[in-house]
Amino acid sequence: MGKGRLEAFSDGVIAIIITIMVLELKVPHGESIEALLPLIPVFFSYVLSFVYIGIYWNNHHHMLHATHHISAGNLWANLHLLFWLSLIPFATGWMGENHFSAGPTALYGVILFMSAVAYWMLQYSIICAASDNAVIKNAIGRDLKGKLSIVLYGIAIAVAFHLPILSQIIYVLVAFMWLIPDRRIEHALDQHNN
Repeated sequence: MGKGRLEAFSDGVIAIIITIMVLELKVPHGESIEALLPLIPVFFSYVLSFVYIGIYWNNHHHMLHATHHISAGNLWANLHLLFWLSLIPFATGWMGENHFSAGPTALYGVILFMSAVAYWMLQYSIICAASDNAVIKNAIGRDLKGKLSIVLYGIAIAVAFHLPILSQIIYVLVAFMWLIPDRRIEHALDQHNN
């Protein structure tokens, strides 16, 4: 099965997710700079979520670029990932509106945790789908960064009810960890093509 429809559908859903998030940034009632102050937590939660969606889109793109065959299981695994990503706008809005309080911060972590697990499941299902998807398996290796992310999200969820600011710091650190360019798939493709 070709991967074109999977890529196009995923790109469309991710574009809609970003659109929904930006619509949560309400125009303030007032013309002074001070009218923007209540929007600062909403804006910061939007920036963090935009970065996360961008990271998923980028890694998803690279993974599918190295994928040759897609199975029906891959389609379901991809939908599973998109389901969790589609909840990010809700958690983003709730967290921003409530100034990063404990409950919304914990829910945000649960969604990030489940998104990471869903991405891992998609990766694994693609590796298992066909022998010519072995480039991905070689590129990912032990996937220490992916596993560390899941552990850190779990820690952030656990501490959210006691120190929500620490959870926020963990979310930002994980995002920074993924912003560092990950060239594993590109490197594996170059080796495979030579």
